[in-house]
Amino acid sequence: MKELIAKRVKEIRTERSLSQESFGKLLHVSQDTVSLWENGRALPTTEYVIEMCRQFEVSADYLLGLSDY
Repeated sequence: MKELIAKRVKEIRTERSLSQESFGKLLHVSQDTVSLWENGRALPTTEYVIEMCRQFEVSADYLLGLSDY
């Protein structure tokens, strides 16, 4: 599951042509935190999952790998 969430976080960021730093700034986290999420070393908390869904207009089901859209 971690790997799929990591893939989706990176996908959301790169589809919007954002660097890890600028993506992190939008979510009020460091570039290091974004890197940890994208490498599957850490999972975003519920708070950040909700914020990503709101900011980038994706569903939580998609971000968490429960659906493909």
